Amino acid sequence: MRILIKVGSNLLRTEKGDIDLNFISKLAQSVKDLKCLGDQVLIVSSGAVLCGIKKIGLKDRPSDLITRQALSGIGQAYLMHLYDTVFSNYGLTVGQVLLTNDIFQKGNRNRFMNAKNTLERMLELGVVPIINENDTVAVGELLFGDNDFLSVYVSYMVEADLLVILSTAGGLLDDKGNVVPEVRNVEEVMPYVKGTGSDFGTGGMRSKLEATKLALSIGIPVVITGKEDDLLKVRELKTKGTLFLPSRKVRPKLRTIAMIEEPKGAIYVDKGAVDALRRGKSLLPAGIIKVEGSFSAGDIVSVMDPSGIVVAKGKVNFSSEEIDRVKGLKGYQVKEILRTTKEEIIHRDNLVVFQ
Repeated sequence: MRILIKVGSNLLRTEKGDIDLNFISKLAQSVKDLKCLGDQVLIVSSGAVLCGIKKIGLKDRPSDLITRQALSGIGQAYLMHLYDTVFSNYGLTVGQVLLTNDIFQKGNRNRFMNAKNTLERMLELGVVPIINENDTVAVGELLFGDNDFLSVYVSYMVEADLLVILSTAGGLLDDKGNVVPEVRNVEEVMPYVKGTGSDFGTGGMRSKLEATKLALSIGIPVVITGKEDDLLKVRELKTKGTLFLPSRKVRPKLRTIAMIEEPKGAIYVDKGAVDALRRGKSLLPAGIIKVEGSFSAGDIVSVMDPSGIVVAKGKVNFSSEEIDRVKGLKGYQVKEILRTTKEEIIHRDNLVVFQ
């Protein structure tokens, strides 16, 4: 089993602001236990800025981006030193991997494969990769997500069987403060989300849920839980936190559409169409409200609900001009007007729906 564990900045920090070595030790013991079961483990770890602040002796997290980037360069070395020192005590070897989001863009397949091959070879050698975004040259993590999305993209790259996101909240909490044990539709629990982040993290639960929705769309189960949970039980999908299960298995082609392909435009659909897509149906013209952008048949587009939230991505059978002509019509009318044998705007086999 291949498991990716995402560690947020605030999990590495004690209430008094020190580095939580007890947590890193517990994580190392859990990783060792998982490896003894034959599992391969990767860790996406934030914390470079936190460690930089600790090394410099600052009291507060700076607000300007350039200083945070400088601190990440200082702190990344310290962060890896901590992982190396503690994990070595448990007989584990770690390796640093710094990524930027451009390797996940369609035109950079060579760079994507180089990174993938490096991670695969580390795992073959029994190494635990410690992955972070290269904050000194990329601003994505410093502004958005706190590595939540990076953990999903790496899970896609290495074809992980399970993504575990460790959170100070211990899981998704409902409106009464209780952990929601299991979720199959992320949109239904979005109203529970409050706030955007904490002192050193930048993502918060909303970012984790958005990242989880993306992971589920490519068929990867997700557990959001606290650092006190037993990872040996989590690997069996038994958790004190929240378990998110994908609704179906996803073919490699759809994974690529979800993660790599850049949309050339957008199609807005009504609520009925959204519900139909989530039931596994194709996108038909009757539910289309409007079309944005200029694209051709065979291009990838985003499918948006009436409020502008992306609910799916897929490969269209018609151009933007053709879709605009037949939006709101029945299937047989599409065949007559466009003189085609097809009536689906996006066939379900070429559509990935975000849960």
